[in-house]
Amino acid sequence: MTKLILAHLIGDFLLQPKKWVKEKEKKKLKSLKLYFHVAIHFLLLFLIVWDLSYWPLLVTIGLSHFVIDATKLVFQNKKTRRRWFFIDQLLHIVSIFIAYYIFTNAHFSVATIDKENILLLTTCLLFLTQPVSIIMKAIFGKWNIEKLTKGNESLEDAGKYIGILERLLVFIFIITNHWEAVGFLITAKSVFRFGDLKESKHRKLTEYILIGTLISFGIAIVTGILFTILT
Repeated sequence: MTKLILAHLIGDFLLQPKKWVKEKEKKKLKSLKLYFHVAIHFLLLFLIVWDLSYWPLLVTIGLSHFVIDATKLVFQNKKTRRRWFFIDQLLHIVSIFIAYYIFTNAHFSVATIDKENILLLTTCLLFLTQPVSIIMKAIFGKWNIEKLTKGNESLEDAGKYIGILERLLVFIFIITNHWEAVGFLITAKSVFRFGDLKESKHRKLTEYILIGTLISFGIAIVTGILFTILT
């Protein structure tokens, strides 16, 4: 199961350039990038699982990925793009779970998960990097941050890398049972941000930063808690 989710995260978030996404949204089913993207998913599934006896499961997941992506491209528009992003990801995860339990006749048990601790850890760490950054970008797509930061721009992609680092730190603190360090990290970030917010005197920017911080920390905390429960 963990290998299947890992393959999905790598294929959908790490090996899918932004220009591919834009081309798919423009040309929809006529875009060759859609088929390249699905082909990469097929390849990742077989490489990561590395067991041809599971080919019916892997083929089913690959085909369902194509159907879900194609459906999203056909029905989404500029107004519903953010909504379809989350629907798309939810359907992918659900389809992986359903296919896994149908084709393997597996039963959920902690004992099974214990054997995959290292892989589960890798998947969680990977999820907290680029995938969460893309998820947060989709969430904040309804607001134009450029207007709020005009004349006070930061380094290119600095916010993204800061977010990734803070989520990884929060996750590590939680799985090592150092919750006090999470509180310290939140306090430290608040102190550094206080000056910027005080100088900007911009309520919308303050709200944007607070929402972003809470969502970023929240996702990392939930991921850390789930990891500790499953292991």
